[in-house]
Amino acid sequence: MGESLLISDLHLAGAVPGTLARFREFLEQRAAGTDALYILGDLFDTWVGDDDDNPPAPEVKRWLRALVDSGTPVHIQHGNRDFLIGEAFCEQSGASLLGEEAVVTLSGRRVLLMHGDTLCTDDTAYQQARQLLRNPDFIRDFLGKTLAERTAIADGYRRQSGEATSLLAAEIMDVNADAVAAAMARHGVDCLIHGHTHRPGRHSLQDGKAERIVLGEWHPDRAVYASASPRGLELAQW
Repeated sequence: MGESLLISDLHLAGAVPGTLARFREFLEQRAAGTDALYILGDLFDTWVGDDDDNPPAPEVKRWLRALVDSGTPVHIQHGNRDFLIGEAFCEQSGASLLGEEAVVTLSGRRVLLMHGDTLCTDDTAYQQARQLLRNPDFIRDFLGKTLAERTAIADGYRRQSGEATSLLAAEIMDVNADAVAAAMARHGVDCLIHGHTHRPGRHSLQDGKAERIVLGEWHPDRAVYASASPRGLELAQW
């Protein structure tokens, strides 16, 4: 067993070239040669469909394809910003899509991987909006619009959601302990790794018998990731 890496919440966008550069550096200098790279949602700040070929989509697909072709598989989960990533993106980038609750073996342990937004059950307004946005009828109608229309809708939603989240209490924006326990029990695991909350850290659960590892948001000057190797699971910065 070698090493696998886990990242989330990069929110890649053309307007933040520093984060794009850090991601490319990470792929070429850190992820290359590892057993696998897991991206647990929100790789992009917004994704309005696989036909969107505006920057940074072409570059990111090309970088991921280079990593996959070098022998390191890439596995992606949907986040709340890029849940429309589909088969075309995967074909072009070489990545494979994971379900929103995926159990994998890391460091000899069965680990549950999630983006983490479904665990924030105290944020009822978000959960209601999520249910609407993930509705197949809504998605079909949305993808039927022109690229320009979809981009405008996504920009408006992002501004609106940003204003709303700035007014929410910190505990509402974090995961719900009962939701975490239920998800872990549902899959019979003692370790959960997720992103979404932008609060990196390790949390002991069940009197030390289980743990929750939270990945962090990426920025031009810092990036949090997790490493799974024979040494165990570790959080680190790139």
